[in-house]
Amino acid sequence: MDRPKAASQEQTPLDMDTLDRDDGDQPRPATAFELNGKACVSHSQPMTRLSQVLREEFALTGTKLGCSAGDCGICTVSLDERQVCACLVPVAQVQGQRVLTVEGLAASALGRRLQKAFADVGAAQCGICTPGMLMAAHELLLRQAQPDEAQVQDALAGVLCRCTGYRKIIEAVLVASRPQASLASPAVAADPGHAGARITRFDAADKVSGAERFGADEAPANCLGLRVLRSPHAHARFSLNDVVQWVNLQSGLRGLLVAADIPVNRFAIFPDLRDQPALAEGQTRFQGEAVAVLVGDPAALASLREEDIPVRYQPMQAVLEPAQALAPGAAVVQERWPDNVLCRGRVFREAESGRFDQVVRDAALSVRGTMRTPYVEHAYLEPEAGWASWDSAAMTGAGEPVVTIFATTQTPYMDRDEIAHMFQLRPEQVRIIPSSVGGGFGGKLDLSIQPLLVAAARKFGQPARIVYGRRESMVSSTKRHPSRLSASISTDAQGQFQAFDFEGDFNTGAYSSWGPTVANRVPIHACGPYRFPNVRALTRAVLTHNSVSGAFRGFGVPQATLLTEGLIDELALRFGRDPLEYRHEQALRAGDRTATGQVLSASVGLQACLEALRPAWNTARAAVADFNARAVIDDARLRRILPGDDLDSDPHRRYSGRKRRGVGVACMWYGIGNTVIANPSTMSVGLRPQGRFMLYNGAVDIGQGTYTILPQICAQALGVPVSLFDQVRADTWLTQDAGKSSASRQTFVSGNAARLAGEALRRKLAALLGFGERDDVLLRVDQDLLRGCARGPTGQEEWRELDLTMMPLDERGDIAVASGNFDPPTIALDADGQGVPYATYGFAAQFAEVEVDLDLGSVRVLAIHAAHDVGRAINPTQVEGQVHGGIAQGLGLALMEEYIAGRTDNLHDYLIPSVGDMPPVTVHLIEDPEPLGPYGAKGVGEPALVATAPAILNAIRDATGRRLDQVPVTPARLLAALRGA
Repeated sequence: MDRPKAASQEQTPLDMDTLDRDDGDQPRPATAFELNGKACVSHSQPMTRLSQVLREEFALTGTKLGCSAGDCGICTVSLDERQVCACLVPVAQVQGQRVLTVEGLAASALGRRLQKAFADVGAAQCGICTPGMLMAAHELLLRQAQPDEAQVQDALAGVLCRCTGYRKIIEAVLVASRPQASLASPAVAADPGHAGARITRFDAADKVSGAERFGADEAPANCLGLRVLRSPHAHARFSLNDVVQWVNLQSGLRGLLVAADIPVNRFAIFPDLRDQPALAEGQTRFQGEAVAVLVGDPAALASLREEDIPVRYQPMQAVLEPAQALAPGAAVVQERWPDNVLCRGRVFREAESGRFDQVVRDAALSVRGTMRTPYVEHAYLEPEAGWASWDSAAMTGAGEPVVTIFATTQTPYMDRDEIAHMFQLRPEQVRIIPSSVGGGFGGKLDLSIQPLLVAAARKFGQPARIVYGRRESMVSSTKRHPSRLSASISTDAQGQFQAFDFEGDFNTGAYSSWGPTVANRVPIHACGPYRFPNVRALTRAVLTHNSVSGAFRGFGVPQATLLTEGLIDELALRFGRDPLEYRHEQALRAGDRTATGQVLSASVGLQACLEALRPAWNTARAAVADFNARAVIDDARLRRILPGDDLDSDPHRRYSGRKRRGVGVACMWYGIGNTVIANPSTMSVGLRPQGRFMLYNGAVDIGQGTYTILPQICAQALGVPVSLFDQVRADTWLTQDAGKSSASRQTFVSGNAARLAGEALRRKLAALLGFGERDDVLLRVDQDLLRGCARGPTGQEEWRELDLTMMPLDERGDIAVASGNFDPPTIALDADGQGVPYATYGFAAQFAEVEVDLDLGSVRVLAIHAAHDVGRAINPTQVEGQVHGGIAQGLGLALMEEYIAGRTDNLHDYLIPSVGDMPPVTVHLIEDPEPLGPYGAKGVGEPALVATAPAILNAIRDATGRRLDQVPVTPARLLAALRGA
């Protein structure tokens, strides 16, 4: 399908190559226009992109860069009150016109109302698309003061979002269209703002104003530019001898970076597996692998033609599929693993020793199935970007130079340690300052640009900067693991589960990345959140000459759940059972043992999730039955009007009434945090003389809300309003290691660390007030005065005061500081995968309503209903937003997303859900408190995604009678299934 774009398409078609051309020393005529209400003049070349002019000439970085092709729309601005993609407009075209960017919105009441609505409703998560969404919404409300939802969707159709699932954005626009909406600036919080409060995100104001600083939004002066040379072959030897000579002849180039410029040219997620070079050494192992880096003036680099750069390649035999890689005599991807198997995963549990196979043979009924899933691209809308600088003046305590890296990342401390290893530095010599992250989903856990920036800055003695384009981001980044899965479920005569048998091969690509995590997490989860006395789940992570497979929201669990939930639906059908009720009967509950032998003692809310869905499920089932009964009658009537060949000769099916509807349900569970391995987080909080608390928050916020949720938790632990909180955001020199922002761990793990830090500071402040280190002292802060209340031996209240201005300060300006550390308790798995891999689990059930066109093979999702056991929703608005966003990505996995190297490396050919694809979503937050969690909370980031795709596939099965064993379910694949091909 074609991607709808913003209104800039209506202008004269543009030659994209012309837009990117640098006219060198040609005269630069002035372009006069109005910018955010003020007259201005641009001296850029006439064909320079407006997006570039706004960002580089006028420092208005609120206009974001996502694709430079009009596909994503996040650079949307207003041109004479019409939304346009600034990346498609040459600056000459704005002569004499009015340009409005997100930075100028607050000058009008309408703009302020929109910004406030986006902040209050939670329409900004990572924030990279927020400026574009605001500008598109602004144009709509100028011409249609009170639009309906369909009009809002039409207006936003040219702007993509990967985080929110669009529902909060639509809600925000509708709220802003109401005349009674407040014109006040976005609020930070309502007191006290503790667990359960729907407070506004702490970082919302920067997101809606365009002030948020992403990786491409800042750099030191005099930065060198980088241009990475990448292999066009999946497997090849290469030579750079001619390139070295060629570089010396090019104007504006400083030199070439090669593998030898990185002292230890290997990195990985797990130190014992360091296998991936930042720059290839003599041979490449996937299409798009970096072989060298040109360094010099950014304009000179941009003007070079790829075909003129004389890298010499000698293609070699490549293995691209796991089956090929596993075959005898296959080409070896890495010599360390001659069989091309990176690792294996195993979970094996028997109710009676030695009887697994006998149980399967004796089962009253067994169903078997397979599933194939493709590479899936993260498609975060912020491409990789950042800078690095070596600073001899900013010495460590040992008198050593320091390298500073400002870049988009989900894991600053892992980045620090890998860079220190690669450049033979002490960790203290590496400072990682994470930029705001414009979407991650696991794709910004691996190193990408960081070692290239550090190597360039070191070799050439200047700061170095890089901003990937969309194609380079998609070619070089990690992906969701493709999989080939098979499984069977065996039951007794009453349909009770007896055995689950599963095998899965996961294509981990050329290097290890997160392959071990996927191979080991999947067997634990493969049988789903159900009561199976016998489980055998085996996996392999297989090396191939493909893009590196990394972390992507779920670490392989979404792929396995597709197969398992489909088999359970088939069993329900065989036994004549309602699919929801069948799952409710088989669901895990408190006191049950999992496939790893772990006893779930509390917070097992799956049955409650299914019960929350039951009323809407029953209503939807009845409505579908009625619709399909009427559709059969309509089909018969239509065929009487257009019999036989006449109907077949209507290729566009303009007269077709052959629509069927279906509903499908699916469940999931997900271990919160790392699998068995250490998973600690440390947080600190201090009190300052002005009566404000400073949270040193090292948990990178990638849109999930840690810069808001963790202050809420810490404030509750202290017993003070969250409005008294400021924070230092993640920075390896200023904050402690809160671990990576992945595995749905930050609310549970860092939330506990923040709670413990707050409780420790509360005791310290009680001692300063003279009460001793007590937990029960009530604290009140009134500007420079700290007051505390405790009950004496006879129960009477005693108040004491402390003048904060009289207290000594530490080097950071704090009166008192306390830290908290939390590492979830786990037990290592044995050879059969028995142990306690996670301290707690998230549970969910979702059902989808779909409509299928039997002639076109198209699927339209009509509604999603989602119930999630989150333990405790610290901030329900943000939890709902996470669920919406996960559902959108699950919809993409089910119906449209498939990355094919060299073919879908842009946002026009690689489809992600747009606002028009996203159906209404009903969210039920089930709060079955987790005793170990901060005020009962668990996590929801990855659980939000897992159940969506299998629910959609089950709904397609309900509508058509056909079970699809491959995703995405494209029209061609569905039509082939309907025709029995």
